[in-house]
Amino acid sequence: MSETAAGLLFVASLIVALAVVHRPFGDYMHRVYTSPRHNAAERGLYRLLGVRPDAEQSWGVYARALLAFSLVSVLFVYGVQRLQDKLPLSLGMGPVTDHVAWNTAISFVTNTNWQAYSGESTMGHLTQMAALAVQNFVSAAVGMAVAIALVRGFARHKAGTIGNFWVDLVRGTIRILLPIAFVGALVLVAGGVIQNLSGPHEITTLTGGAQAITGGPVASQEVIKELGTNGGGFYNANSAHPFENATSWTNWFEIFLLLVIPFALTRTFGRMVGQVRQGYAILAVMGVIALGSVLLTNAFELSGGGTVPQAVGAAMEGKEVRFGVSGSATFAAATTLTSTGAVNSFHDSFTPFGGMMTLFDMMLGEVAPGGVGSGLYGMLVLAVITVFVAGLMVGRTPEYLGKKIGPREIKLASLYFLVTPVLVLAGTAAAMGSERQRASMLNSGPHGLSEVLYAFTSASGNNGSAFAGLTVNTPWYDVALGLCMVLGRFLPIVLVLALAGSLAVRSPVPEGAGTLPTHRPQFVGLVVGVTVVLVALTFLPALALGPIAEGLS
Repeated sequence: MSETAAGLLFVASLIVALAVVHRPFGDYMHRVYTSPRHNAAERGLYRLLGVRPDAEQSWGVYARALLAFSLVSVLFVYGVQRLQDKLPLSLGMGPVTDHVAWNTAISFVTNTNWQAYSGESTMGHLTQMAALAVQNFVSAAVGMAVAIALVRGFARHKAGTIGNFWVDLVRGTIRILLPIAFVGALVLVAGGVIQNLSGPHEITTLTGGAQAITGGPVASQEVIKELGTNGGGFYNANSAHPFENATSWTNWFEIFLLLVIPFALTRTFGRMVGQVRQGYAILAVMGVIALGSVLLTNAFELSGGGTVPQAVGAAMEGKEVRFGVSGSATFAAATTLTSTGAVNSFHDSFTPFGGMMTLFDMMLGEVAPGGVGSGLYGMLVLAVITVFVAGLMVGRTPEYLGKKIGPREIKLASLYFLVTPVLVLAGTAAAMGSERQRASMLNSGPHGLSEVLYAFTSASGNNGSAFAGLTVNTPWYDVALGLCMVLGRFLPIVLVLALAGSLAVRSPVPEGAGTLPTHRPQFVGLVVGVTVVLVALTFLPALALGPIAEGLS
């Protein structure tokens, strides 16, 4: 079987698997977030937290609770890293330096999981489990909670509340993420991913040298890093390491994990607003963009670029032989489309246009299907912008899901869209404008610019993957990228919650002859067009100076 045929079969099998679980899993998440009952474990947590689970919150109270929880989480993760040498299972490792600890704490709490360190030589087992893996769960649950809050804003009428943050956080963690992660970890262990509390093992290499390889609770962290679209690797090589991703079928399973919740949430959305076909329309938008990205990334990598790649039939530099080009390209597209940031190959070694696709996926806002929760609320914001544009074209007040979209909603949606481009372009300009920061670049010219642009795009979009070739473990980059992660995560969240609160108080508007149907292929095409055009207009000049210039040279 040719590499191209194998790649198409790989992608097709993923589509089939996601289609099979879409309806039952989406319906299950709908029951999780709409059930009036709390189980015993949840009631115990509510008592411990001192919250009233049946008390609804306005969008402002919901946002303050979320921000307070995130602040406490940052301080906790930072403290564990700084005190690592005094804690059990430290493996003899010292405290993490202050700027790396700051960057890492921000990174994991914001669901970015950008790593300016090598995990196996920096973090002890307790730090990996109690600080980093825990945030993999709760940061993902926070994203899902925000998405559900926005959906409630569309579904409710004349309501001053959008749910209870603590209930949404706890239910997302206990009822959705933990059970799947438990089963998924067993699957990965069966596939060869390790799970232990072992320290370093000395081995003899093929050349007769000595190397220390650290064991650890890898499978349990690997599964939630993919399921929660987190991306932080236990090892520096991330999902290219055989202890994290052992075989071609574990590679397939990990891609499935990082796609399953974002795609299934569209079904949950449709059920909650009482119009399943609206969920299918959003799913179609995500699917069209995702499939296009996956196929283009595969095509660019399989066609290769340059004399050597064309001679061997593909660009294999920086890719694992056990995954092949398609398994690597599909993983790269999926991880940048979903804000996961895990990598099973070096994106820096991709062909210029293949690397451009990973950048473009993140610049889209990672909405196809996007991160856990963040993909859905990002796509719904784009849907609001689309109905506004359509309303301008026909001279009618825009409506979406029975709600009139007024000036306040449009301002909030526009500000949401502007956050990431401002952070990305301002950060890249600051780095390129400083001679000291340019010294961190391994490469000059268009490729060097791509490396810096990728770093700020990844941090601002809460993706976490790296292009490599750029030394970011410096105080300036740790602070700058950390600020991008904070602002790129919490400014959009506050804007989305404000939008949810604004929509929830509105009365429903009956459909009329001039109402734009938002469940038909026409609307799907409009949203796809608005999404791609907005990105093209915003980032095309930067892409032209980086990967496009490199690809055409």
